[in-house]
Amino acid sequence: MNRVQARESARDILEIVPLVMRTVAAELRAAGELPAPAHFGLLSILSDRPRMLTELASIQGVSLPTMSNSISAMVDRGWVKRGTPDETDRRVVMIEVTATGRAALERVARAAEAHLAEVLVSLDGPARRRLHAGLGVLRKVFAGKLPGSNGLMSQKGHRTSPKRKPYVSQ
Repeated sequence: MNRVQARESARDILEIVPLVMRTVAAELRAAGELPAPAHFGLLSILSDRPRMLTELASIQGVSLPTMSNSISAMVDRGWVKRGTPDETDRRVVMIEVTATGRAALERVARAAEAHLAEVLVSLDGPARRRLHAGLGVLRKVFAGKLPGSNGLMSQKGHRTSPKRKPYVSQ
């Protein structure tokens, strides 16, 4: 692929991915499954492992006060908790997902998967195979490039850690 083709592909990806995500988010909101869309990205990141507030802000590209507000809202929902301070630096507090947060994330992931499946069920065999092949290419290109992923990706493209298996099957 030459640079012009690569730019065209990049534009296509940047157009299509948000379209898919907006469609899924709209469906989930309509079904009452997505009370705070931005928080589910954080839950996904935190399901890998507990993280510091500064790390989360950096991964999401937001200020510390913005991240602190998001975490406070998620604490209020019972989705995350602020862990015990670091023994070497008591100012450092780790944020971790609760069982309620994992259940919410899994519920939303199942609902999103069901919605996407419903949209995709009309594809014929050749279109489905082309889509699957294209997604395989994207997975191969982007595996391990996700900020905060430590380069670890499962076979299905989910962030994972050496200690845990992926939390959501898609």
